[in-house]
Amino acid sequence: MFISWRIFAMNHQRIFSVHFKTMCYCKIKAILKRSKTPVPLRRNYSSPPGVVGNDVKSLYSIISPPVAKIRNIGIMAHIDAGKTTTTERILYYSGYTRSLGDVDDGDTVTDFMAQERERGITIQSAAVTFDWKGYRVNLIDTPGHVDFTLEVERCLRVLDGAVAVFDASAGVEAQTLTVWKQADKHKIPRICFLNKMDKTGASFNYAVESIREKLKVKPLLLQLPIGEARTFKGVIDVVNKEKLVWNSNSDDGKDFERKPLLETSDLELLKEAIEARNSLIEQVADLDDEFADLVLEEFSENFDLVPAEKLQTAIHRVTLAQAAVPVLCGSALKNKGVQPLLDAITMYLPSPEEREYGFLQWYKGDLCALAFKVLHDKQRGPLVFLRIYSGTLTPQLAIHNINRNCTERMSRLLLPFADQHVEIPSLTAGNIALTVGLKQTATGDTIVSSKSSALAAARRAGRGEKKPGKNSETESLLLAGVEIPEPVFFCTIEPPSVAKQPDLDHALERLQREDPSLKVRLDPDSGQTVLCGMGELHIEIIHDRIKREYGLDTYLGPLQVAYRETILNSVRATDTLDRTLGDKRHFVRAELEARPVEASSGMAVIEYADCISVDLLQASREAIENAVHSACLQGPLLGSPVQDVAITLHSLMIHPGTSTTMVNACVSRCIQKALKKADKQVLEPLMSLEVTVTGDYLSPVLADLAQRRGNVQEIQTRQDNKVVIGFVPLAEMMGYSTVLRTLTSGSATFALEFSTYQAMSPQDQSTLLTQRSGLAHVL
Repeated sequence: MFISWRIFAMNHQRIFSVHFKTMCYCKIKAILKRSKTPVPLRRNYSSPPGVVGNDVKSLYSIISPPVAKIRNIGIMAHIDAGKTTTTERILYYSGYTRSLGDVDDGDTVTDFMAQERERGITIQSAAVTFDWKGYRVNLIDTPGHVDFTLEVERCLRVLDGAVAVFDASAGVEAQTLTVWKQADKHKIPRICFLNKMDKTGASFNYAVESIREKLKVKPLLLQLPIGEARTFKGVIDVVNKEKLVWNSNSDDGKDFERKPLLETSDLELLKEAIEARNSLIEQVADLDDEFADLVLEEFSENFDLVPAEKLQTAIHRVTLAQAAVPVLCGSALKNKGVQPLLDAITMYLPSPEEREYGFLQWYKGDLCALAFKVLHDKQRGPLVFLRIYSGTLTPQLAIHNINRNCTERMSRLLLPFADQHVEIPSLTAGNIALTVGLKQTATGDTIVSSKSSALAAARRAGRGEKKPGKNSETESLLLAGVEIPEPVFFCTIEPPSVAKQPDLDHALERLQREDPSLKVRLDPDSGQTVLCGMGELHIEIIHDRIKREYGLDTYLGPLQVAYRETILNSVRATDTLDRTLGDKRHFVRAELEARPVEASSGMAVIEYADCISVDLLQASREAIENAVHSACLQGPLLGSPVQDVAITLHSLMIHPGTSTTMVNACVSRCIQKALKKADKQVLEPLMSLEVTVTGDYLSPVLADLAQRRGNVQEIQTRQDNKVVIGFVPLAEMMGYSTVLRTLTSGSATFALEFSTYQAMSPQDQSTLLTQRSGLAHVL
């Protein structure tokens, strides 16, 4: 009896505790929503094991399906198309959050950084794992801002499929084209989701047409909207001839009706659906021979009899072949259309085993994984995201990093869920894992079970032959990393005191490991630390992170543009180095020619005259190439890197016993002589610009661009707006967002993307050199 009373009391205490915590949580959230100052709130995304009476799924209950049931997908789009909002709805409907997160309220799962919640944009890609109808989905929400395009690139590298989100009122926008090209590069199958169908100006037909025209792909309309803008209330499922209507009384969009379209009640919708379905069947039959044979043999008289399952299977094959892209629609903010999108993800996007990875045959089931992202946790240290291509990962496993030629021990294995993680005992091929304990691994590194495993794979691939002058590890089988774009902005960064310099160096080292597009260098003349980034926002975010995460009030110098230099004519130069160090004489004499090349090339092209002996070249090639590249790092005009040049070595005399360091010094000095003698040209970064503005404000925007040396290519019409497309020098775009808001009363938006380097006019170059005189070496 006593025991029964005790159990009863404990249960009541537990229920009261859970109820009290829920009340506190709701009150805190209500207070935060009323507050203007964004306060970071750590959401409890999942229930601890064993808590009774909570309808939110525990992350510990995530299924462990076969590879065929795994989907590794990314959400990609132009900024403000609704990627993060769509991700929030996906997590809510799949049962992993108890409330709908909102970007404006700063309580989203994937945008967990303070900077993301304050600005309402995604800065870092975040990975979440959940299950949907028996499938495990590893989802990555990627940024849309051009400054963080590398985040998209390195995530797409390891994904099997992607969802491209579009603003239905804008269609294909500037950054949409960029992320689409990135997905093309990695050959990733995609589906399109036309979001914001409830927005004023939303047009399903316009958005579909812009996908067809601008992305040069064939859209497969799997859904049609029921109404647009304010009248949007649901979608027509074209494949099944059904209508999906969301309950207007439902706050969270969980309640919706799926009904067959009937002649009695939905005659117009049924006609529209039949016409769209017949068109879809014809499209798929043109793209898939197997489906075409089925239709011609059995259903040529009546397309209505084609089973939905057969059509879905054919669409899956067409999507995998990237012959076309399925198109769905909805409104993530209004909680409409997200559940069918989840169904489409599991139905049409590929599993890991459906993607062809040629390198897997060489590993024969051994561990092979790619590190694609690194984060630093104050308690756990570096957290490394791995995509497992073959083999199995377990905690306490010793792994070999081919790129770094080192062996590390992984202490723990986690399943990612934004900023919360769940420890797991093992993870198999096809999954995305989060590991603790890898101190040296960085983005783009290939991970294998052991050094012998890598060498065995290299031998199977036929790459194991020893080549002179090369390290055997460089011949091992490496997975392709990501191409890191060159930074276009830079500025000096200084600690609050000299004593804090080591802390700043430590912070920058960690941030560089997390973000490969961030470059840090030491100016050899001034000794200052120079921060190089992809844009104003990028550097601003880095500065803010140093302050918040590392507690350093650093000072940033004025933002500078990363110029380049080149030469306009061919010049020859000769240099002799003759020194005696101790009892040894070092003698080098070099004659070379520097000339411009038409093809744009960041690295200098190195050529050798026929008269230079092969033996001499083999002994000193590495020193010569290092000398060329180091000499081209600082040009004679601004101290900026030199590009679009070719260096031809005509003669080289080296005294026996001369060190390679002396060869390097002589060749480098000779190149610098040649560059100073040549006619020099400054190259400035040119940005492609897209400004979306209403017709009322078009004239002042064009006038402002003319003052900024802008070159307008065309003006398009997008619904009620005008889209100005052109090119403008980066140096003229400092603080443009503030100016544009002022000119258009905050109604215009713009997107910038690096295009190329172009030669400055003599007048602009003279003005720049006058401004930078005395500062060239400092900056």
